[in-house]
Amino acid sequence: VQLQASGGGLVQAGGSLRLSCAASGRTFSTYIMAWFRQAPGKEREFVAGIRSTDTRTNYADSVKGRFTISRDNAKNTVYLQMDSLKPEDTAVYYCAAGSLWREALRDYDYWGQGTQVTVSS
Repeated sequence: VQLQASGGGLVQAGGSLRLSCAASGRTFSTYIMAWFRQAPGKEREFVAGIRSTDTRTNYADSVKGRFTISRDNAKNTVYLQMDSLKPEDTAVYYCAAGSLWREALRDYDYWGQGTQVTVSS
């Protein structure tokens, strides 16, 4: 599976962005998909995940209620709708595909190249 993330940019605090992650391959629908982010000087962290079968979702506490993950298996794409953005959301955002319903980086097998999100105050 190859992943291509897009949709990042510069936005003011309180604004919104929608990230997309397009996947190649016919097995996209079988993968658990997730978004991670990495801020300068910090470790990469889990943001949100969505299951392959029942589309159940999970979020980091820091984004719960502001971000929404969704997927369109017909388009082989996963999305991250980010609302009420804060300066602390500034990071490079990565999409990832895996087979386990977990939040650790090591549990994801495929990674996109990352897209920069910058939130100004």
